Amino acid sequence: MAWWNKLFGGSADTGRVDYYGEGLALMKAGKSHEALTSFRLALKDAPGDGVVLQQIAMAYTRIGMTEEAVKTYRHVLQKNPQAAGAHYGLAFLLARSGQEADAIPHLRAFLENAPSDADASEHVSHARETLAGLTGEGGAGAAESMPSPADLPTQDDLF
Repeated sequence: MAWWNKLFGGSADTGRVDYYGEGLALMKAGKSHEALTSFRLALKDAPGDGVVLQQIAMAYTRIGMTEEAVKTYRHVLQKNPQAAGAHYGLAFLLARSGQEADAIPHLRAFLENAPSDADASEHVSHARETLAGLTGEGGAGAAESMPSPADLPTQDDLF
């Protein structure tokens, strides 16, 4: 890990470390705690960066720190009310915690600003199905099909 090498001088590379890229790789490898450390370091390089904050929220979710994830998503939305990924993540956290009514506006906001690429189509479909299930406008069971924390998309999946 680059941050470990930098901390203990294990690398002669004096170039800038890509903590964000490192965090993404660690998340894909299932190392959420380590990814969280890298994302926090990336945030020091780019304070307030919404994309980095959303990755931090996803890492929090995957390690079971859902209250911190909710706070982080809300922080992103204060700065950028159009942040589709933050609406998506927050909606599913709220719905899973029994706050379905609070999840509905976030699902709608996600769908209004949803990415249109093929990689995001599965998430868009899932959000539509879940919204329909929560509002009674669709088939039963949609709200029960919410992903586990490990199945939540990364920011790269959405954009």
